[in-house]
Amino acid sequence: MKRVILLLPLAVFLIGAVFLYRGLFLDPSELPSALIGKPVPAFSLPAVEGEKVLTQADLLGKPALLNVWATWCVACRVEHPVLNKLAQQGVRIYGVNYKDDNAAALKWLKEFHNPYQLNIRDEQGSLGLNLGVYGAPETFLIDSKGTIRHKFVGVIDERVWREQLAPLYQGLVDEAGQ
Repeated sequence: MKRVILLLPLAVFLIGAVFLYRGLFLDPSELPSALIGKPVPAFSLPAVEGEKVLTQADLLGKPALLNVWATWCVACRVEHPVLNKLAQQGVRIYGVNYKDDNAAALKWLKEFHNPYQLNIRDEQGSLGLNLGVYGAPETFLIDSKGTIRHKFVGVIDERVWREQLAPLYQGLVDEAGQ
């Protein structure tokens, strides 16, 4: 009995060490999402521009990127030129302005251009919470029926788009027959 009590701390340490060691090899941009294969959560929030109220029904019809962004997000500033370029190439992008001041968001879009087909104002972070957002930027690929098919955490740069997201997006476009 005494020997078991002495070995217990060693066993706990070894189990913890195995989990920590495994964590060294995980990709932080591949955070799992319980929403993969499920519809975008229901919401009713104002648009960043104008007074229109947007709902999940506004996301239906065509595959799109649902990009969570904010003016306080330094990484979003890095990502924004790539989103503008993608929008010019015909990629449909919806924005979720996350926990931000709307006046700052409008100024940002005027200064850096607006790649978003529609832009949801999520000042309280309720939609972000329902999406399981950890921070910005995060991007969800949604199909034409509004189902979340993929989640990407981090900056979308040219390489990420070309190697990871473009094939997935094109697959959704092909699937929708558009």
